[in-house]
Amino acid sequence: MLYLDAAWRQPVRVATEIVLTSGEQAELARLARSKRTSLRLAQRARIVLLAAQGLQNKDIAVQLSIGRVQVSRWRERYAQSRLAGIERDLPRGAPPVTVDVARLVELTTQSKPEAATHWSTRTMAAELGTSASSVSRHWRKNGLEPHLVRGFRASRDPQFAEKLEDIVGLYLAPPEHAVVLCVDEKSQVQALERTQPGLALKKGRAATMTHDCERNGTSTLFAALDVLDGQVIGQCQQRHTHAEWLKFLRQIDRQTPKGKALHLIADNYATHKHPAVQEWLARHPRFHMHFTPASASWLNMAERFFRDITVNRLRRGVFTSVPELVRAIGEYVAHHNHNPKPFIWTKSGADILQKVTRANSRLSSRESATPPS
Repeated sequence: MLYLDAAWRQPVRVATEIVLTSGEQAELARLARSKRTSLRLAQRARIVLLAAQGLQNKDIAVQLSIGRVQVSRWRERYAQSRLAGIERDLPRGAPPVTVDVARLVELTTQSKPEAATHWSTRTMAAELGTSASSVSRHWRKNGLEPHLVRGFRASRDPQFAEKLEDIVGLYLAPPEHAVVLCVDEKSQVQALERTQPGLALKKGRAATMTHDCERNGTSTLFAALDVLDGQVIGQCQQRHTHAEWLKFLRQIDRQTPKGKALHLIADNYATHKHPAVQEWLARHPRFHMHFTPASASWLNMAERFFRDITVNRLRRGVFTSVPELVRAIGEYVAHHNHNPKPFIWTKSGADILQKVTRANSRLSSRESATPPS
């Protein structure tokens, strides 16, 4: 509060007078003494109590060992809002910017930024006049990931539905007295040796690995995954022609119970249908081949095992020779078979077919809408 001094006609600041009721006096005294009250609120209550006794701000500041500006602030706020004025701090910083979430989603899903293929948090923030962290938060909340893209290939196999039902039926209801095996080959597995040693993992730093490497040869892993118990029959060979495929089929014949039929799920690789292979299968009637539809290798659960061995053993592995690579693969297969866990197929053929049909119809509509070049 300002007054003009009569002698000098200069403004003189006079502290706001604080007058308390008996109820306010008791409440402030309780807050100042209570051990459950926060230190900040207890101190503010003492400031108000001393101000009510007629003390000036500078005297209160000296008595409580705080700044005079701080005393003046809480004195003024109590005078304006009473107890509510000292219970909470006023909001600090600039007010939060409200994001138009509907427009954010619309721009992300139906448009592209200038001279770019997809939105980033920074380009979207500049477009909406908000922060990149706000864009990221709303993207997560709405399940949007514009920085990611998933590859796909729609199957054009005219017998897709029949092959799908056949293979999914083997997964969900395998025939009695039979073994269902998912068979495939992982070709061109490279024995890579890094040109320089990397740094080990440590706190605050990921392990390092040079981008360049020395190639010490390749090998092909043939694998047969038992759908029932997850056991894997593995074999590494230098090539992957029909001769190596026949060699692997003979190993499957030796390592499986003789009295059971064998249903093998495989892709449409030419070596699987070679005339020599067909002749061998004719002489071994307990083998029954089931081929996945074209461009639908995801139906073969052996692909999941290949993914695991790639991530867990091969991608970061260092191999100075092909024999070392083959030995590492054999150790992984043995470790897997020590405590195997089958991959459980849950989707029915009807559910998959419905989803594929819906995707194909959308792709067809987009193709028909695209003008000819």
